[in-house]
Parts: sequence; structure tokens; C-alpha cells
Amino acid sequence: MSSTATDSRRPLAGKTAVITGAGRHGGLGEAIALQLAADGAAIVLSDIGRSADSATPPAMIGGLDELNAVAAGVRARCADTGGSAVSTHTCDVRRWEQVQALAEHAVRTHGSLDIWINNAGIGYIMKPLLEVDPQDWNAVIEVNLSGAFFGLKAAAEVMVRQGRGGRIVNIASQAAKSGFAQAQAYTASKHGLVGLVRSAAIELGPHGITVNNVCPNHVTTGLGAWQNEYFAAQQGKTLVQYMADMAARIPLGRPGLPADTARAVAFLCSPQADYITAESMNVSGGEEPH
Repeated sequence: MSSTATDSRRPLAGKTAVITGAGRHGGLGEAIALQLAADGAAIVLSDIGRSADSATPPAMIGGLDELNAVAAGVRARCADTGGSAVSTHTCDVRRWEQVQALAEHAVRTHGSLDIWINNAGIGYIMKPLLEVDPQDWNAVIEVNLSGAFFGLKAAAEVMVRQGRGGRIVNIASQAAKSGFAQAQAYTASKHGLVGLVRSAAIELGPHGITVNNVCPNHVTTGLGAWQNEYFAAQQGKTLVQYMADMAARIPLGRPGLPADTARAVAFLCSPQADYITAESMNVSGGEEPH
């Protein structure tokens, strides 16, 4: 991932990026794919593809048809900038062998694995503490924390073998820094990512592999829209009032956009971030200052 002889317009040319949880229109994964593809990277888009159990309901996951449609959209959007190779591969990030297969797909299809974005997550199991059962807790931790660890490990194995460094970025959350009611497992899983990158960065640094988190505040993706409606109802507010109150507490006056997160990820994957690792970067419009 050296910065020498890099085209400033396509700084990721020759690199391959895997993005998990990227099978939904309007999601963070799609935005990240568009940005990294525009920067020249070949892209592997991954999502679970179909509902596997009660923790992965069809309305909340990237199904195979939508995953393929997102891939087609990325190809079309990047065609005028020289285009980027885009492939898809279904993967349940809770299953180590499937995560390994995803990493090997990147190498087999595109020739290398240089960037891994752990974007898959469960943010739709929200309940008051006394109503949370072990199944709820386990479902969130398995995807958000264990799934990220599996991705990090699978990517690192390939990157170390290749001997050319690499970038690993987790999509954490403002919940990696602050607690939120009715999000006990979610908050714990995202806090766990802070410890994960701090530890992994020490071991992977000698191999030229950086490991970081991006921590956005609320973003109204498809999942974000569900969260808006859920928490507005919980607080006895109209959706309009809930969104106005949210904007009022953010110094820059608006919630995050998918592109805000995507640009932060692209920076951490770029040659300009060669010396940044073990960090958890806030992308919150000033709402989360620590």
C-alpha cells in the first residue's frame, strides 16, 4: 500500500476491496463501494443473500437479487471514470468458513486482496434492557463483533501471505464511544471494535497492514429509517420532531449521509493514511467529540 507512483485521481488502482453487508440500495456498503470504485479499486460486494434464521429477516438483509442490483449500479456509475471490476459473493459473516471463502474469492477473481471493509451489522434488534433475551444478545454480538473479527482474521491471513500490506476498516458507530438506551448489545459490540483494532494493529503493523474503525453518527439508510421510526415512537414524538431534535444536537446541523462515511473509509484506505492505525475516527458532525 505504498504511496509511491500513485495516480492521485485513482489512488486505489490495482487494489481489490471486499465490503461486507453491501447488498442494500442506499446503504453504507453501497456508498463505500461507489467511492472505492471511483478511486480505482476492484470491488467485491458481499451480503448474506437470503434469510437464514429469525435474526436475519428478509426485510433487514441484502438479498441476492438486491446485491446483484447494487453491483450493477456500481459498475454503471463508475463506467465514465474508466470502470472498476465488480463481483459479488454471498457470505454469512457469522460463519468462519464462509468468510474465508469470501477472502479467497477476492484473490481468485481479482488477483489480490488489499482492502477489507467490515460493514455487515445488526442494528434492528432494539429493546428495553429487561426485555432482551439471550438470543437477541447473541445475534447482535455474532454479526457485529465476531463477524468483524472473522473478517479481520481472514483478510489478514491473505494480506500477510501476499506480503504487500493492506487496509482493514470496521464500520463501528457513535455507539462505539457512547451508550444508548435500548441498544445494549449493539453498543457493547461497537465498543468491542475499539479494543479489537487497538490489539490487531499491534500485531499487523509489522506486516504493513493498518486496522481502523470509522464511527459515524446516525445515518438514514434503510436501516436508519427504521430506527428513526422506532425511536420516535418510543419517545412519543412525531418523526418530523424526532429528526428535528436530532439535527439540533449536531453542531453541523444534520445527520450523517452515507457519503460522509464512505469518504472517511476511502481516506483510511488511501496512501495518505499510511501512518494511521489503531484509530476509531468519528464522523459525526461534531456530535461525538471523544
